[in-house]
Amino acid sequence: MPKISIACPQEKVPIDRRRLREIAQLVLAGENIADYEISLAFVDNPTIHRLNKQFLKHDEPTDVLSFPLSEPNAKKLAGELVIGVEVAHVHACERGHDVQAELALYVIHGLLHLCGYDDKTDRSTKEMRLRERHYLSELGLPAIADS
Repeated sequence: MPKISIACPQEKVPIDRRRLREIAQLVLAGENIADYEISLAFVDNPTIHRLNKQFLKHDEPTDVLSFPLSEPNAKKLAGELVIGVEVAHVHACERGHDVQAELALYVIHGLLHLCGYDDKTDRSTKEMRLRERHYLSELGLPAIADS
């Protein structure tokens, strides 16, 4: 049975759990993923900074980290997304839109990584941005896909 868990161990940015769950469900359905177990954790800068340094050796806070927990082509997609709410807030202010739109982008971006997309080459980045814009458009959100 499909499952999306949401954790929010921070109080800096309000999290609309229902809306973010709907966004995740839209992306997973759009990528033809019927069976999944996904967790979303919305965390502060110190937490995402520590995880980014530990797992990717990048000594700074980041927007979203994706942790696949299932093998490629497994029947059930399992994974975790860790989302930096303070990074989202700063980027939303810089780009002139609501932080909730920025958080939506990070959920979409992270889920696309779990679904097998990457942004390591120009071509794969372009394809990923097109998918991000597609889902943002379906959600009635601005095309801010340049994370």
